[in-house]
Amino acid sequence: MMTDLPNLLTLSRIAAIPLLIALVALATPAGDLAACVVFSLAAITDYFDGRLARSRLAQSDLGRMLDPIADKLLVGATLMLLVGQHRLSPLGLYPAIVIVLREILVSGLREYLAGIRVGLPVTRLAKWKTGFQMGALGTLLAGSTSASMLGIGFLPVSLIGEVMLWIAAALTLITGWDYLNAGWRHAAASGTSRPGVAEGPNDAGSAGPDALRDRRKLGSVSS
Repeated sequence: MMTDLPNLLTLSRIAAIPLLIALVALATPAGDLAACVVFSLAAITDYFDGRLARSRLAQSDLGRMLDPIADKLLVGATLMLLVGQHRLSPLGLYPAIVIVLREILVSGLREYLAGIRVGLPVTRLAKWKTGFQMGALGTLLAGSTSASMLGIGFLPVSLIGEVMLWIAAALTLITGWDYLNAGWRHAAASGTSRPGVAEGPNDAGSAGPDALRDRRKLGSVSS
């Protein structure tokens, strides 16, 4: 249900986006620090909504649909904010592009794989990617202005954030490549399961239980 606590936590990530935009638009040290706090709290809900859903046995199709959407909206909006407000250096733009393109790629692959009823569990490397990505974005939102306000202006906060963003982009490429390889393998399996017949998204079940079982054995990739 929409009012279940895990789903409410997921929706809170989407609801945080307008507030995040308003705080960054203030262009003040206090606003930047508040934006960092709001983003960090929203990012933390990504951990708790899934954990609560599993512990309460409250996993639902609605939650599975909303969770990746909320993540991508939050990350995409934050990256656009950072670029639009010139909070990234010219070099910092490149990892941002990599992250956005990977999210588009993964969304397309997820749609295809869901059509043939193949699930792809999250790996440890994907969790590291998410950790570096969220940490980088929160650090970049705070920026050097917030560091000066807190009396730690000697720390190159923006530089630290960009280094973390590059690490996240590298992990993004690796996990994205895993997804792409899995998509090719499943596409190849679909093509050989019914020679000479074009298989649509809703034809997965008609290939027979053996073919479907083979697809699910092709291995897991990272999210």
